[in-house]
Amino acid sequence: MHIDIIETTGLGDRSYLVSADGVGVVIDPQRDIDRVLALAEKRDVRIALVAESHVHNDYWSGGLELGRTVGAAYAVPAGDVVAYERTPVADGDVLEAGPMRLRVMHTPGHTHHHVSYVVADAEGAVQAVFTGGSMLYGATGRTDLVGPEHTDALTHAQYHSVRRLADELPAGTPVFPSHGFGSFCAATPTSGTASTVGEQVRVNPALTQDEQAFVDQLIAGLTTIPAWYAHMGPGNAAGPAPVDLSMPRLVDPEELAGRLAAGEWVIDLRARTAFAAGHLPGALNFELAIANFVTYVGWLVPWGAPITLIGETEEQVSDARRELVRIGIDRLAGAAIGSPEALAAGRELDSYPVSDFAGLAAAMAADPELVVLDARRDDERAGGGVRGSLHIPIHDLPARLDEVPDGYVWVYCGSGYRASIAASMLARAGRRPVLVDGGYGDPDTGAAAAGLHAQPATV
Repeated sequence: MHIDIIETTGLGDRSYLVSADGVGVVIDPQRDIDRVLALAEKRDVRIALVAESHVHNDYWSGGLELGRTVGAAYAVPAGDVVAYERTPVADGDVLEAGPMRLRVMHTPGHTHHHVSYVVADAEGAVQAVFTGGSMLYGATGRTDLVGPEHTDALTHAQYHSVRRLADELPAGTPVFPSHGFGSFCAATPTSGTASTVGEQVRVNPALTQDEQAFVDQLIAGLTTIPAWYAHMGPGNAAGPAPVDLSMPRLVDPEELAGRLAAGEWVIDLRARTAFAAGHLPGALNFELAIANFVTYVGWLVPWGAPITLIGETEEQVSDARRELVRIGIDRLAGAAIGSPEALAAGRELDSYPVSDFAGLAAAMAADPELVVLDARRDDERAGGGVRGSLHIPIHDLPARLDEVPDGYVWVYCGSGYRASIAASMLARAGRRPVLVDGGYGDPDTGAAAAGLHAQPATV
């Protein structure tokens, strides 16, 4: 039996292709199924079964399309109400695919009807467990995505689900979760890239704490739910349309200028320092960095709003489109390819300065009234911030721009990525941003090293 991991780093998720004797099972596939099909072809595997651990809240699944494309059964938890035909699975069911046997375990917590799949060989020996959003590496899936009225009950259920996995499976069983590699579906940060049931018994909070302590700690640590999550569950229940990865319609400089003037979401994909050095007035900078791009486009752009991409190459735009279709952003208004100078068609470019925390410290020493904006989340700010800084999380900034004073604004975050988005928003709104490009917590170059860190009580 062979297990291939298909990483989707931008969302912090994994899908899996499990194969034996030329037969394959795909678990929790992302929407861009061409990756799965290419891997199955490489392995010379016929996909006989596609299985979902739950109706996902952080991406649109490719399971329905994949099952139809290859003629495979599509297994979805029986309790979930969906608008398409599927193979409903419930606790105790056993699915067969070639020599593989998948036993379904009801493991509620991340959702009410969540299941895990215990994979055994033809002789019945357990080979792996696929835990979706239940048992993660050193953590569990968050329990507040179904609705706040369900959070307490689901957190208790999550505790018992993880314990059931540990009680019923051999200690050496490899654990393969779908979430937990930067995903906001994880209740708390995860650790490691591989694990076993036995290791989780030693490190997982659901297995090292008593029930109420686990529940209290998990609920206290839940962070803001990304805005696009509200559209993922309904989309997956309705059945996502077949994926379209074609290039958006190309937009010429004149049409691009009109969209910028209208205040539409025109997204420049270049590196943040290149954008700061020169960009089209009104453009916003969402650097096409794998770990952050889709998260913050999905979080900040209103659902259904027209988006125009600016890329240096068609490949860059294609990569961005692939990221976006994973969360159901299908209808791009268009794309412009080329340098900002070429796309400006003679119009003057905008720019703003880039500095670091040492530069910020010097600027604050010279001007004690300097405006400094912290674009991090509330949970990050709880650990401290630059003294005297104004805190507006990046996902709140569009609605709170009027709280930012006119003039120069120095803006920082945990790495520089969100600060670059915030800086471009401030520039579009007429402020004069200075991008602090660096990690707040970096021991050598961060806020503390520059003498700027203040504890929460004094922020």
